[in-house]
Amino acid sequence: MKHDKDRALYPRQDPIRTGLAGKCPRCGQGNLFKGFLSTRDHCSNCGLDYDFADSGDGPAVFIIMLVGFIVVALVLVTELTWQPPIWLHLVLWLPLTVILCLLTLRPLKGVMIAQQYTHSAREGRLEDTTED
Repeated sequence: MKHDKDRALYPRQDPIRTGLAGKCPRCGQGNLFKGFLSTRDHCSNCGLDYDFADSGDGPAVFIIMLVGFIVVALVLVTELTWQPPIWLHLVLWLPLTVILCLLTLRPLKGVMIAQQYTHSAREGRLEDTTED
């Protein structure tokens, strides 16, 4: 296993806790992000190289599903209960959708990167099955 040496030097970190906090998945101290969604090159505390960190579109897909479910449920309840005009729906639900997406995207990306580190997940590769 690739991280055996890391596990001997650093205690195991909870990937959910470190991911939500945006901290290094190995030491739990250094910052994972340098911007809103861009990751640092390496941990400022333990030096872990973040080249493995590639969450792809995973966080965005989960956020779309989660926020979409919540907002659509609220829209339906509001429409069926009070039947407000369309402009009120727009004023209520567009900002709520944007705010919920922005508040949850970074923590979820952190969790997915921490899970990648914890489980030594890498990009899929095909084995060379040709015989000499």
